[in-house]
Amino acid sequence: MLLFPQRFFPRCLAGLLLVGASFTALAQLPSAPSVPSATLLRPAAVFDGQVLHAGWVVLVSGSKITAVGPAAQVAAPAGTRILDLANQTLLPGLIEGHSHLLLHPYNETTWNDQVLTESQALRVARATVHAQRTLLAGFTTARDLGTEGAGYADVGLKQAIDQGIVPGPRLLIATRALVATGSYGPKFSPDVVLPQGAQEADGAEGVARATREQMGKGADVVKVYADYRWGKGEPSHPTFSQEELTVIVQTAKAAGRPVVAHASTPEGMRRAILAGVETIEHGDNGTPEIFKLMKQHHVALCPTVAAGDAILQYQGWRKGQAPEPARVQEKRASVEAARKAGVTFAMGGDVGVFPHGDNAREMELLVREYGFTPLEVLQQATSGNATVFHLADRGHVAPGLLADLIAVQGDPTQEVSSLRQVQLVMKGGVVYKGATEKLSR
Repeated sequence: MLLFPQRFFPRCLAGLLLVGASFTALAQLPSAPSVPSATLLRPAAVFDGQVLHAGWVVLVSGSKITAVGPAAQVAAPAGTRILDLANQTLLPGLIEGHSHLLLHPYNETTWNDQVLTESQALRVARATVHAQRTLLAGFTTARDLGTEGAGYADVGLKQAIDQGIVPGPRLLIATRALVATGSYGPKFSPDVVLPQGAQEADGAEGVARATREQMGKGADVVKVYADYRWGKGEPSHPTFSQEELTVIVQTAKAAGRPVVAHASTPEGMRRAILAGVETIEHGDNGTPEIFKLMKQHHVALCPTVAAGDAILQYQGWRKGQAPEPARVQEKRASVEAARKAGVTFAMGGDVGVFPHGDNAREMELLVREYGFTPLEVLQQATSGNATVFHLADRGHVAPGLLADLIAVQGDPTQEVSSLRQVQLVMKGGVVYKGATEKLSR
């Protein structure tokens, strides 16, 4: 029995002949140029994650760094691609410690409206642009700490980047994040049940189950809100009990995942520290005693000074013209207390509150308004974050590490604004932002 009418076959045969001709034509196209076996980067200086070395060069083979040192001591094989980076400093790709790729600035759309009225498809489409801007700004790795109502969309975004579908930084993702029931938002009428910006969980059994669920869906990091505002306009208060926080950390640690805590109150910070979290995000109202406890327990602080600064300006503060709000003064005091206590700092701006691609804003504020040197924030954003986030394969310029490298005009160890002048971005040996090249003989 014929499955297709007889008149179908001439058309089918013609189609097959056309396809065959197309494949023949493709086979006759000139082949793509061969990829050089190695790349030699020749900047004015190399910042290796700790110190600056004038006259050094870096040899890359495939996705890894294979040699680093004075130009006279690094031999480039024949056929090596050479990138001349005159008057530029080569350094490890920067590591963003606190971002939300699925958010965009609140002066464009409020947080509530992003969570409640923007479709997930829209948010993901926008996030792909955010990822590209982040990468081109020189941040080759980002710790993304919560989708804020977009579920597990960061899992797919990370996969798309890893598979080369869209350009972006290497991601450490936290998926939905954990909040105590009733503590987060959005909140409107108590008669209306709304989608939340994070996953609600309560009690030892409940938080363990939610932690396992998020890790099973793809979370690299578990984020918990140790304190938050229970009602509109009131200050933050602790949310989870000490037992609940300890269970979250123990559950995550058993699966090899670190826990980070949003915390700004002394009691919320204390509980999170004693539970065993690895970083405190924000820490606005930390006290000398709390920061001493952080130092004792080897907990790092990610102060996110740029986010609060941006929000206050959205709310009408005319920076540079009006007096500093109390929130800025409190933030400066907490950062100073943490520094005096010897707390380790992680560099992260809470990007998404302000534009992605503007990540260097956090580093600029830390230098210009919080007393850090350009070298200190540069170390935080490279080798420092790599250590705090357990990323042994990046954050330094050394043989065997990932070829995640950027070049900037000038010397960023002396002038933080140099980080705005990104001339080269390489991730895994692939150049995403270019440079003039030639082949060695």
